[in-house]
Amino acid sequence: MATVSSEQRARADVARPQEPPAIVVRGVSKTFRIPHLQVHTLKERALHPFRFNQFDELRAVQDVSFEVPKGEMFGIVGRNGSGKSTLLKCLAGIYAVDEGSGVGELKVRGRLSPFIELGVGFNADLTAYDNVIINAIMLGLTAKEARRRFDEIIAFSELEEFLDLKLKNYSSGMYVRLAFSVAVQVDADVLLIDEVLAVGDSSFQQKCFDQFHRLRSEGKTIVFVTHDMSSVTRLCNRAMLMERGRVVCHGDPNRVAREYHELNFGRAPEAEGEGQERRYGDRGAEILDAWIEDESGQRTGAVAQREPFSLCLQIAFHENLQDPIFGFRLTNELGQIVVASRTDREHGPSGQFAPGQRTLVRMRLTNFLQPGRYTFSPGVVRNGMGNNPLDMRDDYTSFIVHGPIITGGQTDLPYELEIEPY
Repeated sequence: MATVSSEQRARADVARPQEPPAIVVRGVSKTFRIPHLQVHTLKERALHPFRFNQFDELRAVQDVSFEVPKGEMFGIVGRNGSGKSTLLKCLAGIYAVDEGSGVGELKVRGRLSPFIELGVGFNADLTAYDNVIINAIMLGLTAKEARRRFDEIIAFSELEEFLDLKLKNYSSGMYVRLAFSVAVQVDADVLLIDEVLAVGDSSFQQKCFDQFHRLRSEGKTIVFVTHDMSSVTRLCNRAMLMERGRVVCHGDPNRVAREYHELNFGRAPEAEGEGQERRYGDRGAEILDAWIEDESGQRTGAVAQREPFSLCLQIAFHENLQDPIFGFRLTNELGQIVVASRTDREHGPSGQFAPGQRTLVRMRLTNFLQPGRYTFSPGVVRNGMGNNPLDMRDDYTSFIVHGPIITGGQTDLPYELEIEPY
């Protein structure tokens, strides 16, 4: 299936005639009142009427504003507890937004179908046929239409072999597949989707992606809540990042995905055991420190995919050295060496260094690593074959690589592509 770039999506948006937005959210907030003590019986309330009047306020959504044009797929992302699912439930009408002075505006134009709690209304003691018909009617289809679409629903779910099996004997993946297959048949203008692809094998997830593309091509408006940044960049026209109930940024999905990863990994915690590196060499030169820098020159514990970064070494020299060799090794979480390099192979002689001299070595790279944690092992050796170490510090520090590109390999190397008749 061909992917659609951000530029192509943007051009499509420009070409689309201007219509009123399908969703308008302006200044919406949602606050929950959490009592200090829970009332379990009427007797407790009657005997102690004032004991249960103290509450804490949880501001799950705070002054959120955005619009979604008709026919757009809009992603909402954020860490657990950021308020994204609460906002979706406000859109669905499950939660009422806060009232009072300065109350916001929330409008949804068209028929709405929420994919928030898939399978609500399913009866575990009934078969797939009975549950499909009942659930389809609950979602707005007529009984005749539900029966007519039954074969299509079951074919999409790929559960033909299990029609006579009661739902209580279904696996969680089979349950979600059946529920999604029913929900996607509803003739709605606006679809609200909350992490419904968290369960299911990769082939069924691809089927769901294809279905989303079809729905969007038919002019349906889709709001998609997820933690999967690859789905956001792959499917969405625009996206929005939330944190602590507020909007951090919104716009281009790639930029939002990067901000999401920065929010998660920008202050990456040290790995367990970090700093307990193995060290060897005659210390004619000494590595005082080593770290990772981002493109702006700031120390960091996390690097985004496809972005420039630097491996830095601070070195003190204790004797006269001619053309010492600086090098590094990056190791993945399995202990496998992913990248290793040394300066003499690519950049030639490094120069003359005297006792007491200090220098900073900065090796700039573009990050084509896969997401994960990597360990940085810096080294400096005497000029020659590289078997006479001055200072080697194995597993000195580590950093996180974050991003949506997952190929299954250890790196994602750039290449040039030519396609010609043969």
